[in-house]
Amino acid sequence: MNTNILDIANLHVAVGDKEIIKGIDLSIKKGEVHVLFGPNGSGKSTLLCAIMQLPGYTITEGSVHIHDTDTAELTTDAIANLGVGMSFQYPPKIKGVTLRRFLDSISQSRDLHSSIAALNMEPFLERELNVGFSGGELKRAEILKLYAQSPDLLLIDEPESGVDIENITVISNAINTILQKESPMASRERSALIITHTGNILSTVHADVGHVFMDGKIICTGNPLDIMEDIKKGGFSGCIQCIANHKEKQ
Repeated sequence: MNTNILDIANLHVAVGDKEIIKGIDLSIKKGEVHVLFGPNGSGKSTLLCAIMQLPGYTITEGSVHIHDTDTAELTTDAIANLGVGMSFQYPPKIKGVTLRRFLDSISQSRDLHSSIAALNMEPFLERELNVGFSGGELKRAEILKLYAQSPDLLLIDEPESGVDIENITVISNAINTILQKESPMASRERSALIITHTGNILSTVHADVGHVFMDGKIICTGNPLDIMEDIKKGGFSGCIQCIANHKEKQ
């Protein structure tokens, strides 16, 4: 029995005429949290957009399966209905639609009111979605959206980017709640793929597997905390040198 929520095989993705994702394999089991490290422009966000089949991102080769379902012919809303939710680094502003109305239209959560309170979003319910929101408010609204959707797979793009320490704590606590971190791994139903540039989110959200993503490829996989420490010491150029050294020893 396949316990993977996500299976990606030999994925190539183009934006316009440019190939951004250059052949990756990635599987995430139920209950696992994976984190993607990588410099800006390496293709991390493109990967999340391709999983969701967002317009402008073309899969030219390979496959994406959610719960064993091939998503090649599915629309973005159909993929969401399979149990996938995405938190954007730069979410769009939607004038004329309040946060309350948006949440009501997507909510699958039985406990949305407490989630709104936990993220301190009550004052924003009657405001237009993301319009005039600060960096921390945008990220809290995005995580609240995931609360409402209650997806099986969370795709989270740089949750700590542009956020102060206080908001990072609130956001991290909310992510941990959605991912059922208080429960043993065997009983968790949700998984996540989290993009991070700084790795700061790992101080509050435990990840099971880390990947270094550079130039459209996964070049290294291992313990996320060990990878983060190596990046802090040598930067992403150190990752390239590490791979080269490893190949020389083989």
